[in-house]
Amino acid sequence: MQTTIDPGADAAQAPTSPLSSGVRRLAGAALWVLAFILMFSAASYQRLTGPTYELSGSFQIEGQSHSYELIRSEETVRQARVAIPDPGAGVSAILEFRRFPTEDPFATAPMVSEPGEEGMELAAYLPIQPSAGKIEYFLRIVGPSEEVRIPALGTGADGTRGGEDTIILRYKDPVPLPVLLSHVLLMFFSILIGMRVALGALVLPGGTGRLAWIAMIGMTVGGMVLGPIVQNYAFGAYWTGFPFGYDLTDNKTLVMWVAWAIGCLVLWRRRSERDPVVRVTLIGATLVMVAVYLIPHSFRGSELDYDALESGVPAEEAIGTGEQS
Repeated sequence: MQTTIDPGADAAQAPTSPLSSGVRRLAGAALWVLAFILMFSAASYQRLTGPTYELSGSFQIEGQSHSYELIRSEETVRQARVAIPDPGAGVSAILEFRRFPTEDPFATAPMVSEPGEEGMELAAYLPIQPSAGKIEYFLRIVGPSEEVRIPALGTGADGTRGGEDTIILRYKDPVPLPVLLSHVLLMFFSILIGMRVALGALVLPGGTGRLAWIAMIGMTVGGMVLGPIVQNYAFGAYWTGFPFGYDLTDNKTLVMWVAWAIGCLVLWRRRSERDPVVRVTLIGATLVMVAVYLIPHSFRGSELDYDALESGVPAEEAIGTGEQS
């Protein structure tokens, strides 16, 4: 009996050479490093641009420069402490504030010198508001020969409303730390995996199918399950995005999840991570994710309607969607 030999059979069954395996491992490691850098960049951008993180800057008075970080988010269990470095004798400061968004007259509070984390500080406290309630404020620092305003008029600094140069602070109810950490870590884990999927789809598609499903699961649990739980703890509502409202954080999470759901559906139907359609779809899902993370966190988030509150509507029912944070 004559045996037919397939000249390509041995080549197909032959193990990959050590050199080839080594190169692939090195390339894979490089893609993980690059994915981590991209994830870290996205996380840093969120922190630097988010309207609820501290507003950093510096002021100069009587020939001395001082750096500050001013609070823009606080929990409803305590008053928000507004503090700046104490410039020393002869310099005082006043905190001016009102509820946001209202036409209330600004109230004033003298800032008192007291110990802080890095030395003496001038500090004053904002009154506690219900969950999603906001206060806008600014500082006047008065020295023997000059006065400084924070934020300075006309600067258009982050956290200002309509060019009026006030800092906006939002109150929220406490969120259990394990719930919050699980949500945050899963979301950043999903970004890391998603970035790696896109990079692999571009140059090294092997294994990207499994990673795509891991990213999808991370976004589902972190964004679509834990995200609403965090929001309910903080503002008393599980979901205020489409189709029930206009909360941008909810809506952008939904858009990102749908993009990855489509990518995984295409992967499941075509059954090959090397398929050009699958690769393009997964890259597209990652680009949607990047676009979502270019939108500052908490922008157009929950906001208490003070008019509704004063008309007798319960605080938990008077929460809508704001224009700032």
